[in-house]
Amino acid sequence: MKFLSIYKSAEGATPPSPEEMAQMGKLIEEEMKAGWLVSTEGCLRSALRARVRRSNGKVSVTDGPFTEAKELVGGFAILRANSKQEAVELARSFLQVVGEGECELRQLYEPGGEVNCPGVDRAQVA
Repeated sequence: MKFLSIYKSAEGATPPSPEEMAQMGKLIEEEMKAGWLVSTEGCLRSALRARVRRSNGKVSVTDGPFTEAKELVGGFAILRANSKQEAVELARSFLQVVGEGECELRQLYEPGGEVNCPGVDRAQVA
């Protein structure tokens, strides 16, 4: 199974230290070699982002930063895990390195793959 891990946190005033970056690099390398980590990327500061929204048939674009946001998406990872619990444990390991914040885990659709949703018939999503 694959899971999308969306990391959210308050935007920090200072970038990660060289030591923190080295620790993160080590975790990424270990998880890639182990086959748990498929892909990962971090996001740049919110001042560089834009929000594109479609509502009532109209598309609007708003440039960042967005001061009303208490938590921002700081990055994402695609995880390969045998279960949701295993994905949770991978997210715990990540948070031990990165510090404060949260990871939202979403199982990704894979053709012919297991659908881990109680009460949902597999034929409904195929």
